[in-house]
Amino acid sequence: MSAAAKPSPVARYVLMGATVLLVLGGLVMVYSASSAADFARYGDSAYHLKKQFVFIAVGALALVLCLRSPYEKWRTWGWWVLAASDIGLVAVLVIGYASHGAKSWIDLGYSSIQPSEFAKLGVIVALAAVFADRQRHPRPIREDLRTLALIVVPVVVLIMMQPDMGTTMSILIPVVLLAVVAGLEWRYLLMAAAGLGVAAPLMALVKSYRWDRVTTFLDPWTDPLGRGYQTIQSLLAFGSGGVLGLGLGLSRQKFFYLPEAQSDFIFAIIGEELGLIGTLSVVAAFAAIAWAGLRIAASVKDPFGRLLASGLTITIVVQAIMNMAATTNLMPVTGIPLPLVSYGGSSMLFTMACVGLILSVARQGRGRAAASGRSTGGSDEESDSAGTGERGRNGRPRLSVVDGGRAPAGRRAL
Repeated sequence: MSAAAKPSPVARYVLMGATVLLVLGGLVMVYSASSAADFARYGDSAYHLKKQFVFIAVGALALVLCLRSPYEKWRTWGWWVLAASDIGLVAVLVIGYASHGAKSWIDLGYSSIQPSEFAKLGVIVALAAVFADRQRHPRPIREDLRTLALIVVPVVVLIMMQPDMGTTMSILIPVVLLAVVAGLEWRYLLMAAAGLGVAAPLMALVKSYRWDRVTTFLDPWTDPLGRGYQTIQSLLAFGSGGVLGLGLGLSRQKFFYLPEAQSDFIFAIIGEELGLIGTLSVVAAFAAIAWAGLRIAASVKDPFGRLLASGLTITIVVQAIMNMAATTNLMPVTGIPLPLVSYGGSSMLFTMACVGLILSVARQGRGRAAASGRSTGGSDEESDSAGTGERGRNGRPRLSVVDGGRAPAGRRAL
């Protein structure tokens, strides 16, 4: 294997650095956003801070364990995660409790767990395994339709039964984008996109509260003390912050004006206290994660590692975009937390596990591809052809579509 295939150490450092900055910055902002309300409600201004610190510690452990685990084993483990999360999603409907209109949580005493967060991991890993197998052994898509439906449909149906459309969209969008990266034929992708485009408005029309979110997004001032309250308070926070912000800890919206200030709307508190500079710093950190994750994926020959790193990166970034768009009224409110920044154990554990797996791909991808090439008796060049389809002029394997590559000829038969 040529040295050019080795994932760049710069990408690994950028990914880890952006993750650490977001986690530590988020810890500070969780305390700032929740301290006043915590003192009034619990008599302890550090109530959420202490719990978030525990969540970060558990997430860091998950990151290390995923980093040190052979990512190839996740071909099997991913199915177990998917099965366990499906069981958890069923359990939520029976013993879970509702929060903000969605029955998504199971009470564990000290904290709660949200099985849908782990369903995202199971879906992406399982899809990466199926798509990687298709790249090694090209075949008509109809042969895999049952498997793909088994992965995605139960998760989507169970989450919509909670009901939680925001989380459903945060799963389906990465699924479609991962299919693009995998080189699935465009007609199938267009069919999937058209299906989502038709289904989303229909689902909004089925439930009145979903349609209210759409109309509130279009004009929150039609009901400023009701449906539009959160959005208006969020926009006021951004407007108050200006370019430089009011100063760390000096938010006014956190004093019982902006609901869920430490979780879903923490980006608005960042905008109020740290201004445009603070919000752009958060955007830059997620852009760095996107660049590093896709750079790692593009550098790995092994199809499963490449698709796994791509899918997990896409999932993290899509959630971040959805949260930031909702808080700035660029899309309806979805209830999606800001990864690595918002308060919450399930989201923190899931996201840091994803980062660990991406780093595992970066650390082990080169050796795995080399071992695969030797075990099949083929040369490195033959292994690369089977795994990625083509190389760029600089000798690096291209990441289909995302890295400017085209789907290999064998994949056009899908």
